[in-house]
Amino acid sequence: MSKAALVIMAAGMGSRYGGVKQIAGVGPKGEILMEYAIYDALRAGFDKVVFIVTAALKEGLEEKFGAALAKKGVETAYVIQDYSSLPSFHKVPEGRIKPYGTGHAVLCARSAVEEPFAVINADDYYGVDAFRAIFGQLQKLDEKNACMVGYKLKNTVSEHGTVTRGVCAVAEGALQSVTETFKIGVFPDGSIRDTAEDPAGRLLDPEAPVSMNFWGFHPSFFSALDSYLNGFLRGLAPDDLKSECLLPALVDERIKGGKLRVEVLHTDARWFGMTYAEDRELVRQEIQKLHDIGVYPPSLWE
Repeated sequence: MSKAALVIMAAGMGSRYGGVKQIAGVGPKGEILMEYAIYDALRAGFDKVVFIVTAALKEGLEEKFGAALAKKGVETAYVIQDYSSLPSFHKVPEGRIKPYGTGHAVLCARSAVEEPFAVINADDYYGVDAFRAIFGQLQKLDEKNACMVGYKLKNTVSEHGTVTRGVCAVAEGALQSVTETFKIGVFPDGSIRDTAEDPAGRLLDPEAPVSMNFWGFHPSFFSALDSYLNGFLRGLAPDDLKSECLLPALVDERIKGGKLRVEVLHTDARWFGMTYAEDRELVRQEIQKLHDIGVYPPSLWE
């Protein structure tokens, strides 16, 4: 029997959103975005869900999903991303409240994952076909191979402000590099530009594939992630309050070092998500359309 775990990163602060967007209702019955991800993952073949959460979110998510997933025979685990899971040599600077990033988040799930696994954000909608594609690829992975679902940049920006995306270079179906780009915005003329270093913006290709943190890994990846996080922390200034250990940065390093090949999976599924509070209404409308055309039943869990 094929085995695969879905690891959901749900411990982010949502600073640009202005609240806990992981539990913001968007479905016709108040469903949250990660409910759709779980529903799609289960029908694709996933049989385990691991939630990476804050201590404050854990009880609410257990109450929301525990009984429904147990009824379906799905194994679940809840792991906390907080400073207590950092290595003992690192002293968290006074005044830091920001989490240590997606790399640290995924490493927190190590004790709960022994099988091939996919990683997603809690506040993104990835689409039915995307889960089917990555589930099939997970069954083929070994220590030297990984995969990701790529989306077109033009379909992942927000009209309400800048976004962060991993802009990818792809050749012959394999990821060549992924560059975390932090201030991507849509200009009045419709162009998409990176404004991190220049307000006028560096022009980006709207068709460029980007990572939305939908990755697939062999469980051996945790060892590399552990080493990478340790190196990242040792390199931080003692008073660094904001730097994050980012999953795409490790992937990029291992690709360039010849240690990892990442297959880029393409899907016709449309991504949408909530970076800003103003995005919520558009997401709600798109979700309703999917219910209306039968992609989802009136109730996900009945």
